Amino acid sequence: MTEHAVEWWRHAVVYQIYPRSFQDSNGDGIGDLDGIIQRLDYLNDGTPDSLGVDAIWLSPTFPSPMADFGYDVSDYCDVHPDFGTLETMDRLIAECHRRGMKLLLDWVPNHTSDQHPWFLESRASRNNPKRDWYFWRDARPDGSMPNNWRSVFGGPAWTQAEETGQYYLHSFLREQPDLNWRNPEVERAMHDTLRFWLDRGVDGFRIDVMGMIVKHPDLADNPPNPDWKPGDRERSRYRSVNNRNYPDVYDAVKRIRSVFDEYDDRMAVGEVFGSSDEIAAFYGDDDEPGLHLAFNFQLINEMESEATHWEAQALQRIVQNAEAAMPRDAQPCYAVGNHDRSRFISRHNGDGRGLERARAAVVMQMGLRNTPFVYYGEEIGMEDVDIPEEQLKDPARIRTTGRDPERTPMQWDASPGRGFTESEPWLPFGKLERNVADQVDDPDSLLSLYRRAIHFRKTTPALLDGGHREIAAPSDVFAWVRWAQGAPAVAVAVNIARDPREVAFPGGGTICLATDRALEGMAVDRNIVVPPLGAIMVQQPAR
Repeated sequence: MTEHAVEWWRHAVVYQIYPRSFQDSNGDGIGDLDGIIQRLDYLNDGTPDSLGVDAIWLSPTFPSPMADFGYDVSDYCDVHPDFGTLETMDRLIAECHRRGMKLLLDWVPNHTSDQHPWFLESRASRNNPKRDWYFWRDARPDGSMPNNWRSVFGGPAWTQAEETGQYYLHSFLREQPDLNWRNPEVERAMHDTLRFWLDRGVDGFRIDVMGMIVKHPDLADNPPNPDWKPGDRERSRYRSVNNRNYPDVYDAVKRIRSVFDEYDDRMAVGEVFGSSDEIAAFYGDDDEPGLHLAFNFQLINEMESEATHWEAQALQRIVQNAEAAMPRDAQPCYAVGNHDRSRFISRHNGDGRGLERARAAVVMQMGLRNTPFVYYGEEIGMEDVDIPEEQLKDPARIRTTGRDPERTPMQWDASPGRGFTESEPWLPFGKLERNVADQVDDPDSLLSLYRRAIHFRKTTPALLDGGHREIAAPSDVFAWVRWAQGAPAVAVAVNIARDPREVAFPGGGTICLATDRALEGMAVDRNIVVPPLGAIMVQQPAR
């Protein structure tokens, strides 16, 4: 156990809430902060009957024109009226803390809304004091865009402003102009927005597109991607070496970390992309720490080419690479789902067995050495919803895949409003049977499996602080053991095959968690048969 082992985020299970979709308290069809307060006991009331999570992360709650549903911020130091007020947020912070939970907000440092006062000043004239707070460039001599960068949402990353004739940079929608983090005034102002919330008692932040905030100083063209072919995403036509994970970004990350270090017991987790080595670099080093955690999206990105692409060797490779790249004392953070990606079951349901894979994924996620994040509704098996065109809301769908299907309202019961609202919901509901009320008292439900897995993790030293070592298994089984000095070890096996697989667990033990609850409590001498698409944990004698 290291000196950092008691930091709360190392032991935590974090629950992501998309505020518009969790609980409507005022009948307008939109979820809000008061609604979240009403549902906190479901998340953690201090008993095994609750989900048992240790922290919640809220997708953006700041004032915004909602061009990108809150990721276009017009004021970093307030709350959007749809969700409540600063006083409501203060009450939510207090209610979380009263239950022993932490609260994370979503910070968007790469860009603001085009309605933010900073940008309104910046675009007013070429000599405005805030002109350099954003990126402004003339067209090239031939009249083309300032460089060849592409927006993540498709099309050029530049839009011309009528006021001055120059182009401004936007890595996402044109309503989301990029901030110039090489300007010290911008960096100080953004650091102060963190302090505003940390002073109010917020426990940390998820940081949006962390790797994009510092670009090449000359905004040089990106080189062509030799692997790109017609039909691929337009944005991947060029390799984003000059506007993503540019080497200077890591120093900016360390300076952001220094703000967190002004406070006790706070945490930053970054949305980052790239190889295992690139992800690891965001953690910094012993002399200059960076982020506390950085999301590893490879469990999503490398397994989405087919609906049933769920392979043991791929899982093993991803975890091996992450473990090898991590700096000393750093902890991985594997993303299994979130508000930007198709829900887990929908991604792995090509043969109609996505729910079985989801059960195995719970055991895997809680058994790996990492800080697990759970996207709301995954614990009851919510799937993507097929939404009629006239009801779609996501502006990004015009140029890329829309994200409405994975953002539909939480389903608390089987009533017409699903316990979410008494009026028309902002997005339509999914399958009626995927709701909390129908699962909460069913010991074999997915929700019950989540509760057992989370509560077992909380009370098991090997899972909280233990090391990770793979164990031999058939090629379609991913198996490993977690161990901590003087405590019972826990061996985990995830069977990817559609048939049973036998796995040897030297030392035997007792099955303490399984996708098939009937197996729990069974003694294991040496070998165990893992059910098709199933997973088990075996508690072994202390080492």
